[in-house]
Amino acid sequence: MGLGPGRLDCLTGQAVDAINEAEVILGYKTYMNLVAPLVDGKKLVSSSMTRELDRAGQALDLAGQGKTVALISSGDPGIYAMAAVVFELAASRKIELGPGGVSLEVIPGVPAVAAAASLLGAPLSHDFACISLSDRLTPWELIEKRLDLAAQADFVIALYNPKSKGRPWQLGHACEIISNWRNPETPVGVVRRALRAGQAIDLVTLATLAEAEVDMQTMVIVGNSQSFISKGKMITPRGYIGKYGGA
Repeated sequence: MGLGPGRLDCLTGQAVDAINEAEVILGYKTYMNLVAPLVDGKKLVSSSMTRELDRAGQALDLAGQGKTVALISSGDPGIYAMAAVVFELAASRKIELGPGGVSLEVIPGVPAVAAAASLLGAPLSHDFACISLSDRLTPWELIEKRLDLAAQADFVIALYNPKSKGRPWQLGHACEIISNWRNPETPVGVVRRALRAGQAIDLVTLATLAEAEVDMQTMVIVGNSQSFISKGKMITPRGYIGKYGGA
């Protein structure tokens, strides 16, 4: 299930129901802290980052024992999160799903990219691509290729996992790749900790993005050739004014 950006009033009703119905709550300890007010009386199983397979395995084991389990992710569980891990592990273990087996339900949440975009204005109003800069599971050469093709195709580009202490150089290199196809004055939205404590919003350009304050809790949205800034908001036009004119 997805927590969305982490603020309790951003949880969907379906997610709240899942927490209430669950006997066991599993998740990364930082995410568990975000729902602490909702989990009194539940069995809680938390673990550190990079323990995704362990969490998925525990969730499947507990569900196989007849427990109702909520495995939590930030944002949406199907976007760079736990849903695929659970389904892949269930397939590799040949676990029967559905009637007579383990019942799996994916409960959506507000994705990080949508939370960040809402604070910036309307940067995703036309075609966009989401690309993670983490090479922990994806070869950097493939990430480079995706960046190059997305920039060439003039997609708005949303960057997940843009910078960590262990790989501080990749955002700068991504900027270089995108700059091969994009004007240096292209607007870029930088949103840290969207819709939760410590939120910070900055509007920069592609030319200055590499120097912006960015970490793993930051979403970076690079505009396309039509994106612009107006009254402190980032906008990517869909094309209505150009086709039909303004009122």
